[in-house]
Amino acid sequence: MSNCNIQSNKLVYDKAYGIFEQLLDETPKLKNIFENSRNFNEATILIWQWAMKILQTNPVALSIYNNKHPEPDHLNQIRWKDYAAIRILDYIKNEGRLFNDLNFNGKTIKSTPFKLLWVAYKNESIEAEPYFYEDMLNLFRQLTGKSERISPSKNKIEKWMSRYPSGMDPIIIKIRQENRRRILNIIINKIEMGEIKDPVFNLDGLESAEEKFKRALEWWENYSFHLKFAIREPELLNEMLGNSLDSETMNTLFNAKKAGIPFFVNPYYLSLLNISTPDFTRKSDLAIRDYIIYSRQLVEEFGNISAWEKEDKVEPGIPNAAGWLLPCNHNIHRRYPKVAILIPDTMGRTCGGLCTSCQRMYEFQNGHYNFDLEKLKPKQTWTAKLHQLLEYFEKDSQLRDILITGGDALMSSNKSLKKILDAVYEMSERKINANKDRIDGEKYAEIVRIRLGTRLLAYLPQRITPELIEILKDFKSKASKIGIKQFVIQAHFQSPLEITPITRQAIKMLISAGWTVTNQLVFTAAASRRGHTAKLRKVLNEVGVLPYYTFTVKGFMENNHSFTPNARTVQEQMEEKIIGTIPKKYYDILRNFPLEAEIMPENISKLCESSSLPFLATDRNVHNLPGVGKSLTFRVIGITHDGRRILEFDHDNTRVHSPIIEKMRKVVIIESKSTGEYIKQLEDMEENISEYESMYGYSMGITESRMPLYEYPDYDFNTTEEITNLEIVSPD
Repeated sequence: MSNCNIQSNKLVYDKAYGIFEQLLDETPKLKNIFENSRNFNEATILIWQWAMKILQTNPVALSIYNNKHPEPDHLNQIRWKDYAAIRILDYIKNEGRLFNDLNFNGKTIKSTPFKLLWVAYKNESIEAEPYFYEDMLNLFRQLTGKSERISPSKNKIEKWMSRYPSGMDPIIIKIRQENRRRILNIIINKIEMGEIKDPVFNLDGLESAEEKFKRALEWWENYSFHLKFAIREPELLNEMLGNSLDSETMNTLFNAKKAGIPFFVNPYYLSLLNISTPDFTRKSDLAIRDYIIYSRQLVEEFGNISAWEKEDKVEPGIPNAAGWLLPCNHNIHRRYPKVAILIPDTMGRTCGGLCTSCQRMYEFQNGHYNFDLEKLKPKQTWTAKLHQLLEYFEKDSQLRDILITGGDALMSSNKSLKKILDAVYEMSERKINANKDRIDGEKYAEIVRIRLGTRLLAYLPQRITPELIEILKDFKSKASKIGIKQFVIQAHFQSPLEITPITRQAIKMLISAGWTVTNQLVFTAAASRRGHTAKLRKVLNEVGVLPYYTFTVKGFMENNHSFTPNARTVQEQMEEKIIGTIPKKYYDILRNFPLEAEIMPENISKLCESSSLPFLATDRNVHNLPGVGKSLTFRVIGITHDGRRILEFDHDNTRVHSPIIEKMRKVVIIESKSTGEYIKQLEDMEENISEYESMYGYSMGITESRMPLYEYPDYDFNTTEEITNLEIVSPD
């Protein structure tokens, strides 16, 4: 071992030991237990009694500990020290338990938090890393009342929100115009030099620089231009960004290219990045930048990435993890009885860019998803396959919601998308007609909701053309007549900086077609900064978009850079999103929003005004489990030697699941990042880490109730209880 490594290891050891000594100094009762216990078992009994005595003074906290199906409001009825007591009891209950850590290819690890403290005290031996001792220090501060949860005021949250500019701010619009000019001039130069040749986008017959730039500005409004001129190489990316990327970033991008990770950033989205900006916009674009710039961990893991959601692994004739029999490997994904995902064999299998934390990165890894746009055009066999897939939907007894996505639903051409929507309409009509021959109580569920999943409103809003709007408007008109009631564009915005004038216009066009636009946010590290998500919700509301889900980042070590611990998700839910919580007395008004999609901006504005809310927090914070479904009902039951928390999730009891849920155990997830590592990452982003201190204390969550806005409309008949296309096999 080199002297440098020895010195580094000693510094880490000394830091860990220093934190442990601080823990003993601040918690004399714990030190006394260790000092007077004859063995480790006796010490854990005394710690257990200490924590249990605290819980017994609060019946709600004791009920939560005993798994009495907690309600969302129960977290508001327990004290800060109750959180700590429950975690300590869970740590003791699971002391010595073995887990498979999928962040490290299933390596077996053991959770021994109190054994590590015992050994450190009795043997003066530090066997864990500083982040572990830091987490334990904060745990006992919480238990003993040395730390308190002080919820931020509305004024404080709004002050945090003000840190983040919107893409609608005049100064940001001006910066983006300068970025656009720089990018277009580079493209013009490459066309003139013969490095780029295209039969459609050319400068033939133009001589002056002004004429060439004017033509390029016309191209900018055409979404095909952005796809054809998308940046696919690290060198070109850096040139487009004014050679502003540092050597470490460039090295990572070169390694990503060698590893085979596809690269695809269109000129429009690239123009949203800051390269030389006023002080108030510093670091504000990180949530966008982290979607483009690959991390070291992603590069290192690429080639070994597996599907996060087990039910996405499909073999024809064999039920998936949720028990569903599916007709093909790639085109239909399903976990719930009432909803299924349709992924077409069209250009919808790709995107307007590759998000670094993409949940389907394993599909890019195996080549099924890619950016070879010509090869992704539908084959002659697709029409026949589409009808086969929709026949599966037609003969399903419980299905009422189809999410067409990919990739990206709006990457499909207008012709392909119309063909898909027409086929869905015809299938829905056949299903209705078949129901006429079934008696009440035996009728199949009919399709009531159609959704299109897209990120193009952020990546490439130029895709929203009058021709597309006519297709969507026509589909809604005829589908409404046969009973389909909800038409949803499920967007994906990460940052208020992604809401630009052209995006606002695109959203306005979709709303005019009678489609409700909702947003799903992935709670990446950069997006999780104080006030960032609240500001995004507010800006979305202003343009007529309703928040839908806030997701914890999926995946294992490949998404370590982007991952935000679930404790921060709960902190955001209980401390920031709360100022947008809609009072129940307005639920009936909210329920009708999708039926009046054409006036969504006005309805949102009226409800905000009448309820005195800065925004409508209609979304739920959830984690997509690598089992069946979404949930944020969890407890921290263990911790690794490097401080990563071990969470045990229960399923969301507010919605209907596959019957396999009765056979499934709780889902255990080992986070890829410790709380301390995340805090350090925030510090590197120049955040004031004192604003995040209460995060350490959030060691459990409860899934929020579904908003009536997102409930399915009732039928005027009774459906069958029979479940088709299902074969339950006992899970491993």
